[in-house]
Amino acid sequence: MIVAIGVGAVNVPVGDVWHIVVHHVTGSGTAPPDPALDQIVWNFRAPRVVLAALAGAGLAVSGAVLQSAVSNPLADPTVLGFSYGATLGAVMAITLAGSAAVAGIGVSTAAFLGAMAAGALVFALGQRRGRMAPTRLVLAGVAVGYVFLSATSFVQLQATPNELRTVLFWTLGSVAGAQWDQLPTVAVVVIATTVLLSLFGRRLNVLLAGDESATALGADVNRLRLVLLVLSALLTGTVIAVAGGIGFVGLMIPHLVRLSTGADHRRLLPLTALLGAVYLVLVDLLSRTLDRPNELPLGILTALLGAPFFLWLLRRNKGLD
Repeated sequence: MIVAIGVGAVNVPVGDVWHIVVHHVTGSGTAPPDPALDQIVWNFRAPRVVLAALAGAGLAVSGAVLQSAVSNPLADPTVLGFSYGATLGAVMAITLAGSAAVAGIGVSTAAFLGAMAAGALVFALGQRRGRMAPTRLVLAGVAVGYVFLSATSFVQLQATPNELRTVLFWTLGSVAGAQWDQLPTVAVVVIATTVLLSLFGRRLNVLLAGDESATALGADVNRLRLVLLVLSALLTGTVIAVAGGIGFVGLMIPHLVRLSTGADHRRLLPLTALLGAVYLVLVDLLSRTLDRPNELPLGILTALLGAPFFLWLLRRNKGLD
């Protein structure tokens, strides 16, 4: 993160970055000698790098939990429709900002509400006789996602050219506009939810044995699955509300951790959060250095890296046959 803060249109030595960050965080040490560098490091780059780390951690943990909750290695927030719901909410807030229907609702709030609405629909449609059915959840997520996607396309048709540019950049994901006042809520939700889900590690491990075995071991599978899905929707909605639609992080990172450390969720979830944070910080660094002075949306790079991984996983996992 320190290196990423130092790299950009104006490169800042790592030592200077460390000095500025420590000064602002702890209040110790002398003030930075160059006010311009202090402004670049602390007000422009540090918030976006911190947001990238939080977004990467949140999406990766959400993906890991969803894959276990619905017993599908290809599940992630996009497959279950959460991302499409958040996108619709944000696009409506951008294009209908002057209407009474969205008066007083910001883009972040609208995106969060959209993700939660999509989650509620998926939960309702994914039940059969009062029980969550993993296959039905995935199918419901795909169907709900397409409904929200078509609604998003319809709303975009009503947008002006300037609004379309904002919509396109937002839907592809970006942390460029990060501000310090956005981060406390995201940090609390991501950290608290990750810790809480890690405490469910043993129960998540039981789910890996299948519903019948989990029930025989004393787990209330239906209730556990509902709690996990609600927490995942909360995590995804909060992240997408501030960083936009970033795909494949929740699919790719948990599998990379499983390949190296195994499927024990007590280790998997903390390590997934850490690797997800590192991954998205690096992707954000690439997004602003590959085509200087232009900046690429994060979703382009995560899709470029994640789609081949998805295809490799599809071929490797014989259980999907």
